[in-house]
Amino acid sequence: MGTYIDQLNSFTLASLPDLDTVVMGALELFQSSPVPDINTNLFKHPLVVGSGNAEATGRIIFRDSDAVFASESDFAAKLQAIPSIDGVVLISASGAKHAPIIAAKAREMGKQVALITNTEHNETAAKFSQDSNFQQFVYPKNREPYTYNTSTYMGMILGSTGEDPAAIATFLQETIAGLGFPDFSQYQKYYLIVPPQFAGIIRMLNVKFIELFGRNIARDIETSEYVRHATTVAPSKELFISFGEENTTWGKPEDRLYVPLPERAGYGAMMAVGYYTIAQIQKQYAPFFKDNIEAYTAEISRVFGSTITPIVEK
Repeated sequence: MGTYIDQLNSFTLASLPDLDTVVMGALELFQSSPVPDINTNLFKHPLVVGSGNAEATGRIIFRDSDAVFASESDFAAKLQAIPSIDGVVLISASGAKHAPIIAAKAREMGKQVALITNTEHNETAAKFSQDSNFQQFVYPKNREPYTYNTSTYMGMILGSTGEDPAAIATFLQETIAGLGFPDFSQYQKYYLIVPPQFAGIIRMLNVKFIELFGRNIARDIETSEYVRHATTVAPSKELFISFGEENTTWGKPEDRLYVPLPERAGYGAMMAVGYYTIAQIQKQYAPFFKDNIEAYTAEISRVFGSTITPIVEK
């Protein structure tokens, strides 16, 4: 069948890949196209802005920095309210949609802007390329279905953590692939439990569930510390999936799945294992995403006033 990247380079709208293929393709890409380190010291007190999983990625990358975090909804208010912000780090795989609007507002307020992206020739760069207070950092990406955004944000995270993509790929193939996953189709509700040190992945896993399943499948995602706080008062038939830590408390024993993490795992491994596991759920349900992504991108193109396609090319 060739490599995972071969599969990603050749799929069509009629043969969209599942999420695990995209995860393996991303890890394959980063073995041949190493990602540069991300400099989190671009500014002393940055505002880190992104939408959806870009916002979550920013929070992960700059988690140990003296940063303020925002989305497209509240970045302007934070710029106005916190005068000590000395620059804006904008994270956007495409450099389009809200990105040029956010960059324009930041420059209007006299702030330097750094764009971390996967698209070299993008709307934001086109608008600010001649601005000496604008910087752009481009990370590699694969061809993927729209919204999967796996190679895009994983590359940025690996650029922050320095994890070995080959080791993560081997762990997925030799450990996770052979777990013997249950019959996910017997469940309509899931509770994912992550170690406290990976609290920043919660948003990314939530967004992936929303993109793939909408409201057709219910899910909660919390850390193993937070799950204790009245999150299971009203029990229901749901599968508890714990990552990296055995769950011996929540749900009936037959409704628990333990998914291990590599020793000394970082956020890159947590993202890869989390997405790979969600892909196994994806495989056992109706193709909600695949059946609707073409119509969705047509609609969202009208919303944003620009062309968005179901397949995002390199």
